[in-house]
Amino acid sequence: MKKVLAVQAAPRPHWVGDGFPARSMFSYNSHGHALSPFLLLDYAGPMAFEPAARPRGVGEHPHRGFETVTIVYEGEVAHRDSTGAGGRIGPGDVQWMTAASGILHEEFHSEAFTRSGGLLEMVQLWVNLPAKDKMSAPGYQTLLDAEIPRVALPGDAGSVRVIAGEYAGQRGPARTFTPVDVWDVRLAAGRRAAFELHDGHTTALVVLHGTVLVNGSEIAREAQLVVLDRAGSTIEVEANGDATLLLLAGEPIDEPIAGYGPFVMNSAEEIQQAIDDFNSGRFGRIAQPA
Repeated sequence: MKKVLAVQAAPRPHWVGDGFPARSMFSYNSHGHALSPFLLLDYAGPMAFEPAARPRGVGEHPHRGFETVTIVYEGEVAHRDSTGAGGRIGPGDVQWMTAASGILHEEFHSEAFTRSGGLLEMVQLWVNLPAKDKMSAPGYQTLLDAEIPRVALPGDAGSVRVIAGEYAGQRGPARTFTPVDVWDVRLAAGRRAAFELHDGHTTALVVLHGTVLVNGSEIAREAQLVVLDRAGSTIEVEANGDATLLLLAGEPIDEPIAGYGPFVMNSAEEIQQAIDDFNSGRFGRIAQPA
């Protein structure tokens, strides 16, 4: 069984742009080696927004050296980037964006959500790329809810949506550069589930809703992060009430991390190059709608 190393509460929320009230569950500054290949996780909401005339969100900004994974639980987000990709994602949908050599990106509440208002809840996860892939061509994957396998847990304990990796013979649709499991877990009140993972892989559990008992010994509540040891291959989770969890596991990338805002590379020199490339317009541009 994987040993629980820590249970950590989220810090106070901060605003990302004017549309996303985010709690940073972890970042590479605080958990760089311990949670590799995962760099950062922001939990936005849940928060109710009033109807508005102008979409709230985050304007044009760059990324280089990693991937961003946006999972929408409630609400609807519209996005565009410098590869020409864009669209809307709603409840259950996932946006898997590979920034790699460089991308410009913007994300706002969708026009429909802006007009109607409502509850917004989403997660944005940053997944590191190994040095050999950091300067790959940028890309984008739209993973719609209907395309993500949903697997029932034994004993009517709940379900697992397999966004990336594999669970119970079902493989998630996300294409990844290194082995990664990203599972959206729903656990029913009073039920228990055991999850088999890879020995040696980084493992973390983010509790979004509910209260759970991990490995029969550690209690984790809403908006808390559970960090587990790489050694071992099993974790057990029991829910007090209905619980929503995000289970993350992956092969560590044991390389240096140099980060500066939206850039995550392996050295200070590469960070400076990213800044120079961005300032020189080498990240391209986001085409404005006609």
